[in-house]
Amino acid sequence: MLTDVVVGVEIIASLALILLILLHSGRGTGLSDMFGSTVGSAAAGSTVAEKNLDRLTITIAIIFALGAVILGLRWG
Repeated sequence: MLTDVVVGVEIIASLALILLILLHSGRGTGLSDMFGSTVGSAAAGSTVAEKNLDRLTITIAIIFALGAVILGLRWG
C-alpha cells in the first residue's frame, strides 16, 4: 500500500521536474523572456519569477529524492 503511494508520488514528481526544468532559462530564453522582460534581463540578474521557479524545482527534486530513498529502503 505504502509502496503504491510512493510510486505515485515519484511519477508525479518526475513529470513536474521535467516541466520545471524545461521552464528554466537557457541562453537568452526561458520563463523571463516568455513574459516579455527582454530588455536588460541578462544584466538585471534573476527575476522574482525565476527565483520562485528555482525554489519550486529544488522542492520537487527533494521530494523526488526522498521518494527514491524510501523505495530503495523498502525494496532493499
